[in-house]
Amino acid sequence: MPQKSPQQPPQARYRQAKAFVMAKVRSGEWKPGDLIPSEQKLTLELNMSRMTVNRALRELTDEGELVRLSGVGTFVASRKPQSNLLMIANIADEIQARGHQYACEILQLGRESASMAVAAALELKTASSVYHLVCVHSEDGIPVQLEDRYVNAALVPEFLQQTFGERLQPSQYLLDTIAADDIEHIVDAVLPTPEERQQLQISEHEPCLVLIRRTWSNAQGVTFVRFLHPSSRYRLGSRVPTSGNNRSG
Repeated sequence: MPQKSPQQPPQARYRQAKAFVMAKVRSGEWKPGDLIPSEQKLTLELNMSRMTVNRALRELTDEGELVRLSGVGTFVASRKPQSNLLMIANIADEIQARGHQYACEILQLGRESASMAVAAALELKTASSVYHLVCVHSEDGIPVQLEDRYVNAALVPEFLQQTFGERLQPSQYLLDTIAADDIEHIVDAVLPTPEERQQLQISEHEPCLVLIRRTWSNAQGVTFVRFLHPSSRYRLGSRVPTSGNNRSG
């Protein structure tokens, strides 16, 4: 007598909700940037509890498939853009080249005395005068990068007089003002602070990629900047040519 194949256990309800949402996305019915139905509407449509639907949407957000904005709603995530790791790129140009809307919000801009850490990064004496700028760059209304920048005030004295925003970004101004002859990039994965999560509008479970950049001109430190990117919304990468004899991995 042939043996019956074992029955598959029923799929967890929240997984069913995830599968429903992803089927809509993959079929193209819900496109990148679309606002999906509210939790309440999905609860009624799927005949599931609000808690079950909430877990499904939360996990899809953590996986980068959805974007949830507090007080606004849940959107289908766009494909993650990629920034060239080896270049000093202007994020506004990258976003606009994709046909998307760029925005910049200045959170802080002023002069201060360099802390020990900032002074060491810029190779200055502690308490040297530096400019400190914090801003958020957004793509189609969604924050994709938090910029925390220190600038050597002695080398770029007119930095504070600039009107930074959609038309002029700090990176572009510095590139146009002073030639950098040495650049350092360091990439790491971090968990953002509560303040950074609020500035980027991400959940407490969302990891981030951080790009730390230092530049020098004539052996003098120009800028020390920390770019924080939500991992579900952005990625860093590069492609460089190599010779045919290069066999290193």
